[in-house]
Amino acid sequence: MKKSDRILVAGARGMVGSAIVRRLRAEGYTDILVPPSAELDLRDTQAVNGYLAAKRPQQVYVAAATVGGIHANNTYAADFIYNNLMMEANIIHGSHVAGVEKLLFLGSTCIYPKMAPQPLKEEYLLTGPLEPTNEWYAVAKIAGIKLCQAYRKQHGSHFICAMPTNLYGPEDNFDRENSHVLPALLRKIHEAKAEAHPSVSVWGSGKPKREFLHVDDCATACVFLMENYDDPEIVNIGVGDDITILELVELIRSIVGYTGELVFDATKPDGTPRKLVDVTKINALGWSAEIALADGVRDTYSWFEEALASGRIRM
Repeated sequence: MKKSDRILVAGARGMVGSAIVRRLRAEGYTDILVPPSAELDLRDTQAVNGYLAAKRPQQVYVAAATVGGIHANNTYAADFIYNNLMMEANIIHGSHVAGVEKLLFLGSTCIYPKMAPQPLKEEYLLTGPLEPTNEWYAVAKIAGIKLCQAYRKQHGSHFICAMPTNLYGPEDNFDRENSHVLPALLRKIHEAKAEAHPSVSVWGSGKPKREFLHVDDCATACVFLMENYDDPEIVNIGVGDDITILELVELIRSIVGYTGELVFDATKPDGTPRKLVDVTKINALGWSAEIALADGVRDTYSWFEEALASGRIRM
């Protein structure tokens, strides 16, 4: 990869895409395309093909996705599978047609079977049933992986695939209904403190274990892989350590400064019992995560408070 390369970051306005843009600029890349959805609807095949033909990027990062937590996946199943299938198919095929030199497709660790052994190794893909609460998103991401592998197999395309674990950080989605667990809990506990609620209700039992990766670490890994990895097989991006949801809630409560009671609602789904990725492969390549969870959550909470104060997020 050359610093002078023209780079398209699909999904550059989202949490992951914006972090990738920040990282690319920090590493000296200057010609970065960041089209907003109003300018380029990635679900529109003709529009994507026309954009790629006109702009001719050498590198493409596919960070665009329709994402959300358990509630959103269950409620908007059709949106999750259709939007993600269309976006990734258009970008991957269009990149092939436009002669893109290298492409990174970002999947998710929800591609792995619900009851796969822990930690999750890359070879566990397609070895068992998926977690039902996010299978629509997972199926779409698996299709994206197979698209990249198929274009590499048939056309020799330098398309690679990375599977980040649960992400959090600046520009995350803090919507009450559709956000992932960490931003949802951060907002809920912040509001409980601000409104002096005596308790906070938390979905599930608190027993499931999750791994959390700061989005800036993820972005560093993505650029590292584009510069150092060229293989058809997927590669995990993670921390290599996890905590229970109860431990996460306690950490957030401490950072926010909330002293009320935590009430776990066991009638709500827990999701996968545990989701920890094996990071042996990416560590062996020379990359490892650097941002400690407590530091990352403090950073994210500071960003959230600033976004509230500026009106970017509304209570």
